[in-house]
Amino acid sequence: MRTPITALAAAGAAAAALLIARRDLHLAPDGLNAFKTAFAGIILEAVPFVLLGVLFSALLQVFVTDRQIRRLTPRHPAAAILFGSLLGLLFPICECGMVPVVRRLIRKGMPAYIGMVYIIAGPIINPVVYYSTYTAFRSLPAMAYTRIGLAFAVSIAAGIVLYRTIRHDPLRNHPYDDSRHHHHDHSHHHDHDHHDHGHSHRYDHDHHDHDHPATLRGRIASVISHASDEFFDMGKYLIIGAALAAFVQTGVERNLLEQLSAHSLFTHLFMMGLAFLLSLCSTSDAFVAASFQDIFDKGALLAFLVFGPMMDMKSALMLYSVFRARIVLGLIALTGVFVLAGSWLAETLFFR
Repeated sequence: MRTPITALAAAGAAAAALLIARRDLHLAPDGLNAFKTAFAGIILEAVPFVLLGVLFSALLQVFVTDRQIRRLTPRHPAAAILFGSLLGLLFPICECGMVPVVRRLIRKGMPAYIGMVYIIAGPIINPVVYYSTYTAFRSLPAMAYTRIGLAFAVSIAAGIVLYRTIRHDPLRNHPYDDSRHHHHDHSHHHDHDHHDHGHSHRYDHDHHDHDHPATLRGRIASVISHASDEFFDMGKYLIIGAALAAFVQTGVERNLLEQLSAHSLFTHLFMMGLAFLLSLCSTSDAFVAASFQDIFDKGALLAFLVFGPMMDMKSALMLYSVFRARIVLGLIALTGVFVLAGSWLAETLFFR
């Protein structure tokens, strides 16, 4: 079942190997220094926003319960889709923590389509991401506006399709689910004390349990613990992404990238694939995208900025472990088509 996702990763590796085999990659005389300068610049610009993002996420994990969020969920489908799209404005969780949170919300009664809209919209439609994008594209503030606007449009469109098509529980069935749900019916006040075991425990524990310590000191300690865990978890993706971006800038012949950028549609697809493989945090990916401003058109950069946070390799693997395979593949295809069409339209309307 993991074959489609693995195939995408293999295709990226094969493309890199092909470039190397053609000897299109090289280091200029001062290439190593240029690489270090580009790499350090991306890291230093992005780290403050990563810290801010993980702090928001940790505060939400500790001080806000799933039940409180569920009580705010509208019942009307149109209002519910809008709610799911804009929930990130109130609760800017990083994409690393969204999947286990949404899984629990769906198990507790939230309609699945709302949770899935939040998964694709939340990593982009939040104040931290807007500010980081605006900062990264100081000379092109329209990129921040269009990123939020396209993410909103894609999430609304995807929400309508999901509402119309999802007729059954999209979550994978596990033996513990029935017993866990039955247990909650008798012990509602233990919602955050009894976590799944086995397969589910890997995600609910590793991706920041919703524990709510009784004392203020305990909660502060929990916030620090969650924030540090998320920072180091996301930090490795940022470092890898920054290194690859710096390598492309300094190690790949510029005329090769210019030839690639001459084919607009392919450039959009290429940047979407790159975003999927790099799996960058949405609070820092704008700085990586900004480093390609002189090479790729603005629509392709927008596709990178919208598709990556909605659907990258790490989130796709997490989704596959929680949702049925056809749901995950459908969500990837759905967001991919909408982002491609939207970024192409935005290129025509706003960046010509």
